[in-house]
Amino acid sequence: MSQAVFQFSSPTVSLPMEVMKSPAKSVTIFGSQLKSWEIEQQTHLRFLDSFKRTPTLRLKASRESTGLTQEIIDNQQKSIGTIEKGSDTFKEMRHRFLSFKKDKYLENLEHYQTLAKGQAPKFMVIACADSRVCPSSILGFQPGEAFVVRNVANLVPPHENGPTETNAALEFAVNSLEVENILVVGHSCCGGIHALMSMQDEINSSNSFIKSWVVVGKAARLRTKAAVSNLDFDQQCRHCEKESINKSLLNLLTYPWIEDRVEKGMLSLHGGYYNFVDCTFEKWTLSCDRHRSKVDDDCKRVAASRHLLEAGLPEIPKLEFPPFPEIPTLPKPELTIPEFPDLPKPELPEIPELPKLTFPTIPEPHSTTNP
Repeated sequence: MSQAVFQFSSPTVSLPMEVMKSPAKSVTIFGSQLKSWEIEQQTHLRFLDSFKRTPTLRLKASRESTGLTQEIIDNQQKSIGTIEKGSDTFKEMRHRFLSFKKDKYLENLEHYQTLAKGQAPKFMVIACADSRVCPSSILGFQPGEAFVVRNVANLVPPHENGPTETNAALEFAVNSLEVENILVVGHSCCGGIHALMSMQDEINSSNSFIKSWVVVGKAARLRTKAAVSNLDFDQQCRHCEKESINKSLLNLLTYPWIEDRVEKGMLSLHGGYYNFVDCTFEKWTLSCDRHRSKVDDDCKRVAASRHLLEAGLPEIPKLEFPPFPEIPTLPKPELTIPEFPDLPKPELPEIPELPKLTFPTIPEPHSTTNP
């Protein structure tokens, strides 16, 4: 998807004479009217006026008139192309807004009017500013359900680092909105973590806003280097993407008002990892040791209860079966056994006695002796 580029008027950009002579046109964007080119026209005229009063610029312009004229023509063509492209972008954005108003806002008018009076979200979400990671899209948060802050690499600085936009949002979400859950969401292919892993300890990061920010995750980088130094750089980055989430969860406990609510069971801290390469979401929860007052980098404080969920798949509803009807108790059958008459005893004939058998006596053999 193409990105809209917003440019302020500058001395090197001039408007065509047709535009300068045409009347101002009002553009309606989200209910407000803006006269877009009037500001550019006034700035352009002020620049021309200063140009006339400056002999040095006038002399330089006379020497390079041909090249400058061609450059102005090229800039005009580029600016017209940018305006037309931007107009198409905002036409699409306007169409989306009107669709939202028709299909969602007006269809749920009572809900949105209630939200206009105040908010009471249950979740505080800290996510990356990466355009591919939208918590409301991947986790289905509806307006009023989650207070969201996004920064580079979804980092949470420790309390002692001082005020930032992230901990200002934390203070409001925890102390004013009294959210019940804080969810830190990291993701695959994170450019901020890549920049963190590319840093060297001896390099001064003060010359880069990005390096000055991602250095918050330095402890996660050092732990990753110590644990998986044998892996290639991309694999180390994947490991650090999750390790930095754990470090941010521990940094949350350096805020006294967060630690107090966690110890009282009023607030839960969660980590999440969205892999948009294979569309999976991994979630785990920080287990707080209530007997310790100081927070350190011990990984034992992070519970190993990780659940791999298939993102995008609808949740399977529980099947509810109707109760079985009660089976009535059948009466026991009364069995009656008829009485059978006594059968007469059979009379057996008498068997005559058989005569005893007598066997002849066998004489004993005489013994013989050898002569």
